Amino acid sequence: MPVRFFLVPLAPLAACAFASPVVAAEDDAITLSGSVRLRYEAITAQPRAGFDRDDGLVNLRTQVMAQYDVKPLRLVAELFDSRVWGEDPGTPVTTGEVNALELVQAYVAADLGAVLGKGTKTSLQAGRFTLNLGSRRLVAADDYRNTTNGYTGLKADFAMRGGIKVVAIYTLPQVRLPDDREGIRDAHVVWDRESFDLVLWGGLLGRTTGPAKRFFNELGFFHLGERDAPGRPTRDRSLNTVSTRILAEPQAHRIDYEVEAIYQWGAISASTVAGAARLPVSATFFHADAGYSFPGSSKARLSIEFDRASGDGSGRNFSRFDTLFGMRRADLAPAGLYNAIGRANVVTPGVRLEMAPGKRFDAMATYRAMWLADRRDAFSTTGVRDASGRAGSFAGHQIDARLRYWLLPAHLRAEIDAVVLFKGRFLREAPNAPPGRTTRYLSLNLTASL
Repeated sequence: MPVRFFLVPLAPLAACAFASPVVAAEDDAITLSGSVRLRYEAITAQPRAGFDRDDGLVNLRTQVMAQYDVKPLRLVAELFDSRVWGEDPGTPVTTGEVNALELVQAYVAADLGAVLGKGTKTSLQAGRFTLNLGSRRLVAADDYRNTTNGYTGLKADFAMRGGIKVVAIYTLPQVRLPDDREGIRDAHVVWDRESFDLVLWGGLLGRTTGPAKRFFNELGFFHLGERDAPGRPTRDRSLNTVSTRILAEPQAHRIDYEVEAIYQWGAISASTVAGAARLPVSATFFHADAGYSFPGSSKARLSIEFDRASGDGSGRNFSRFDTLFGMRRADLAPAGLYNAIGRANVVTPGVRLEMAPGKRFDAMATYRAMWLADRRDAFSTTGVRDASGRAGSFAGHQIDARLRYWLLPAHLRAEIDAVVLFKGRFLREAPNAPPGRTTRYLSLNLTASL
């Protein structure tokens, strides 16, 4: 990897370490808080098709939140400002990296207490907000990515007797704007759009059981409805997604586990062209992991994992799984310049080691072998495809590591993320596979918060 990829970020990272982040204060019912995250990331032998082979990018994300709490009501507003520097025409910069001066959250919430009876809790929320639901594999506010997902609508939470919890939503997901090349690269300020052209509704039903409420069972359903808007052609998705999940929370000296199965059906247009044929959808996703938490001050946990997301073959059904608004970093790999592994057309067993030997330091490392679920579809989110299937189905080996350390506890944290992808036959021989046998990705992050 060129030396300049490592030297360029040192100056801005050092400056951020001594800069004052967003002012935070608390005065009775009013709370102000915020954070600034500076990231430099670099990649060599980019595995995604159509972009620079080697690249580097500076990301800056600023968040400012204000909350006015006069129980039972809360008024919350949060401003995001996400920008990048150092890109060129071959850099994969999208609305995943840039969204300047956006009021992502502006909502009112009411904590209604036991209106449904003794031992229950009810809360309602309306306006613009972020969401992290269930496993976050379908609906999440992505934290690693430079921008986040916002939703406008209604949310209701119910905690019932017997450990039962229900969450229900009816939302219009915010379409980040601008989404044209010039507007993104110049960080134009345009209000994100919500409309009934894109609707997400559904919810989760879960129950906590067992000693120390360690075990959890969950059922979920979400419907995504999408249609063309002026100047924005779409695949006109109408997707129903049902999920079931069971888990046992990690505890020292004990084996833990999580299993989630998701089925998706509905319809989608064959392309964004007006009048394109409608295809029936039948897609699946499955995740399983089992781990053991070791005793001792290292708080180490070793786990084995398996993920499979279906790809689209040559049958009459469209079978490529759509993760909707799910996160990817916690399960699979970083976004940003790498952004190659997501929940689509992938089969990947893996091994993970996590540890947190102190309040200031934590680390994670994973190894994954990766195959295509369908060798005729594009591999995961790389855009690399061999419609003939002759390039095989083995995509490669991925090693992913993350180190985080609080330089100033609760105020200044450093993070390093590194990925090495040893490309398999498919990522070397597919017709549009980018050159290079080994991808290396590095990101250096400094987050100041109050």
